[in-house]
Amino acid sequence: MEIAVISGKGGTGKSSLSAAFATLGEKVVIADCDVDAANLYLLFNPAVDEEIVYTAGHKAVIDYDMCTGCNLCAEYCRFDAISVNDQVVLISETFCDGCFLCSRVCPAGAIRMVPNNRSRLYSGTFRNGMMVYGRLAPGEENSGKLVNMVRDKAKQVAGETGTPTIIIDGPPGIGCPVISSITGADRIVIVTEPTVSGSGDMQRAVEVARKFGFSPFVVINKYDLNNSMSDKIKEWCGKNNVRVAGEIEFDPAITRAMLEGKSVTEYDRNLGVSRKIKGIWAEISGK
Repeated sequence: MEIAVISGKGGTGKSSLSAAFATLGEKVVIADCDVDAANLYLLFNPAVDEEIVYTAGHKAVIDYDMCTGCNLCAEYCRFDAISVNDQVVLISETFCDGCFLCSRVCPAGAIRMVPNNRSRLYSGTFRNGMMVYGRLAPGEENSGKLVNMVRDKAKQVAGETGTPTIIIDGPPGIGCPVISSITGADRIVIVTEPTVSGSGDMQRAVEVARKFGFSPFVVINKYDLNNSMSDKIKEWCGKNNVRVAGEIEFDPAITRAMLEGKSVTEYDRNLGVSRKIKGIWAEISGK
């Protein structure tokens, strides 16, 4: 069973909930698909058994021994990635879109395209099973493709180890990485918070999930910080046939647990918030 945990916006507590789910006792494979800002490896400190290079597009590199300074590349570049300073052509790695145009128009053949190969996929063991995660290097593109690689690897690892449950910690938002995270999953969990932006972004996430044929669960995190907004979220979910799997109160113990390198369910299983998360997991997974 694949359970994907997503959120319409960042900061709702999605990763904290994913980590708590992953350490309830049952051995799992956890896949951190928030490749633009992976963070679960900081909490679980997995022993990396495999490292795979991910190539994300190309960047232009100039050979100054061949460059004649004609500036044709700068004139054609529509991404403002090429500039001229004291008659020296400079290419910005950050702005370069990897479109290959400059390398094609250069009459001296001084520009070549090199693959971006700084991003990585990692796979290994953590204290409650296996973990797979990706880290996209700053400025590199196609994070949805790296997410797909992470999910494929998680499925492979689950098959090899006979692990029946995969927990996917997805990225925030509703873009390509999120779609890559939820495609083919068995359950979708949307974590929201009792704010105006949290409610609006949750509604967009529900719409995306339904377009892919899912009936998502909603979890309201930190619900007691704004009870009236939590009630509005539950009212909207009721009117739109969205199942609220549970509400989690704000508890500083979640932060204290992370400071000790633990999820809250590892930190203290007898806390009210830990028991609440266990009940939500039972509701979602049917276990």
